[in-house]
Amino acid sequence: MADATTAAKARIDKALALLERRMQDLRARPASAPPIGDDDLFAPRADAGRLAELEDAGREARAALAASAEAIRAILADDAGEGGA
Repeated sequence: MADATTAAKARIDKALALLERRMQDLRARPASAPPIGDDDLFAPRADAGRLAELEDAGREARAALAASAEAIRAILADDAGEGGA
């Protein structure tokens, strides 16, 4: 079971890293840059209210993923502590 937990933790860490890198890339884009065609979240016609809702949902999802990753880390630490005793 520890192997599955370790694999799940690695996937979550990788997903968080990819998400953070994507957000940094999007923030670094100048306002004058052409729109990203395959990204509906950042389509040029999105109204400000909907965009704010999506940004809030993204922040909530990021926080939930971070909390999940931390919970998995705590479980792994507990498992490691029990295995060493």
